[in-house]
Amino acid sequence: MRLPDFEAWAIFAKVAERGSFARAAEELQLSKPTISKAISRLEKSLGNALFNRNSRHMSVTETGRMLIGHASRILAEAEAAESEARGGTHRPSGLIRVAAPTTFGIRHLSPVLPAFLEKYPEIDITIDFSDSLVDLVAEGFDLALRIASLADSSLRARRLCDVRLLLVATPDYLDRIGRPAHPRDLEGLKSFVYTNNSAPGTVRLKSKRTREEFVLSQASRFRADNAEAFLPALQANLGFGLFPEFMVWQGLRDGSFEEILPDWEAAGIALYLVTSSNTLRPFRVNAFLEHLIAAFEHPPWAVPGL
Repeated sequence: MRLPDFEAWAIFAKVAERGSFARAAEELQLSKPTISKAISRLEKSLGNALFNRNSRHMSVTETGRMLIGHASRILAEAEAAESEARGGTHRPSGLIRVAAPTTFGIRHLSPVLPAFLEKYPEIDITIDFSDSLVDLVAEGFDLALRIASLADSSLRARRLCDVRLLLVATPDYLDRIGRPAHPRDLEGLKSFVYTNNSAPGTVRLKSKRTREEFVLSQASRFRADNAEAFLPALQANLGFGLFPEFMVWQGLRDGSFEEILPDWEAAGIALYLVTSSNTLRPFRVNAFLEHLIAAFEHPPWAVPGL
């Protein structure tokens, strides 16, 4: 019986994680020829290429994407075994790849990173800020932050906190058009329409008192796939829109924004921490997950008076 080439599998996981033979060699403290030979050895054994590569570019093949999860588990299990043998004294190190929504990531994820980076000086972080859903396994991400109402999937999701969606305008705009008493009063008024969802311009509202439901069809003045683009026009009294609370909470508290129809509510969403279904994760990823769980247990937009 021939044993699997565990070293080559671990090296493949590290090259896929780092996106480069040279960076993997530097982290593993191996020569680049050693890395290249291990990958070639594994490709020969599998009968399939794991990377498309030339002198200027490298990408993971379809076969490679299918196998990244297996390779990462091999590496994670080996790291866990070594740490246990050392009595848990091994310091987490290496790269963590994260996907996060653009506005939320820059406004709220970035500020919680310095404390983590200071605590773990041997861990590096790469973040892909995008409002598009990424395939964690195929694209080699360790985790993602998602703001949504998540459908069932093969991924593991930890709900961190609720995110309310609020109809918002400026007081000056509402002074001009009048303060609506019912969602139907907003129909025909041009507004800001977020397009990165399944039904752009459709807002389902429910009365908090009577439980009446109403579907508001927004008339569009300005459409975009990132709601932060609406803020200058919102501040200029040019319309209203549906915004996540984390984007407008400060304006609501200082009075520069006003919630429209506070007795009505849109269906809530939440902030989720999403990982692959694999329960064997490197210690650096587990440390980061714990940091994020603590950081968003009491998010600033949900703390009264902050």
